[in-house]
Amino acid sequence: MNPTPDSLPAPSAIGELHCLWDAGAQLGEGALWSPSLQALWWVDILGCRLHRFRPADDARDSWSFDEEVSAVAEVQGSRSLLLTLRRGFALFDPDSGAPPVYQHRPDGEPASNRFNDGKCDLRGRFWGGTMDFDCVAPTGALYRFDPDGRCTRHDTGFAVTNGPTWSADGRTMYFNDTVRGTVLAYDFDRDRGEISGRRSWLRFAKGDGFPDGMTTDAAGRIWIAHWGAACVSCHDPVTAAELYRIHLPAKQITSCAFGGADLRTLFVTSAATGLDSAQREAQPLAGALFSVELDASGVPANLFGH
Repeated sequence: MNPTPDSLPAPSAIGELHCLWDAGAQLGEGALWSPSLQALWWVDILGCRLHRFRPADDARDSWSFDEEVSAVAEVQGSRSLLLTLRRGFALFDPDSGAPPVYQHRPDGEPASNRFNDGKCDLRGRFWGGTMDFDCVAPTGALYRFDPDGRCTRHDTGFAVTNGPTWSADGRTMYFNDTVRGTVLAYDFDRDRGEISGRRSWLRFAKGDGFPDGMTTDAAGRIWIAHWGAACVSCHDPVTAAELYRIHLPAKQITSCAFGGADLRTLFVTSAATGLDSAQREAQPLAGALFSVELDASGVPANLFGH
């Protein structure tokens, strides 16, 4: 999709793409920058591992769990993290390393489902989606988990969920119906945490992969990881026009997040799951964590409970 006259300006890279951590993650996901730690949280969902990478000194820490861990949010006023595990929302203290403690498991979720991507809105509510383990049955749902422990199901009928992210003014929420290749947009009530007016905002072209994790930069542009197409694309938030594309040496690109001291580094995760021996040989960096410096900047991630 080409830019239109009304589109925001196109960003560009100001440095080379770097492989930061050749982790060989089965399913890297959940990139989240921590301004307080100056480090990036990310997960290997199928490897049941939480990772932390600190660029300043290349420090790498990992925690292993007994089940899948799919998304991360830092908690306001605490060093704990809110995680989505296979069945729901849990708190985890990385300092102690004690097992995560479930806070809520939504009722009615099929045993064949698990949680996938998610993040917090401006009011500190966590939005996360479930999906079919086999990525086939439309049994997934979109949930909002509030700091007071309430959990609300807002939409259903997804085989795989990814996102969400929000417009710069917080009035539109974008959410990925991945298997159908569609980025959805909803009207978002910032005060009540309600969505309405579901519509198709962007449909990926055949052969251009599937929309996975995404983020919003300070100008309001939407950055989307392409599962199966070895890239991250940047889009105008209104027209959905593609403004820029970053190519990566792994086909299964899964999430992206701005970070670094000035929030001008885009961190990108990838996955090695499902690749045969020939594909692994052709993509030796599948499952790695990457970064690239841009002339665009991000915004700090919202905290849970803020």
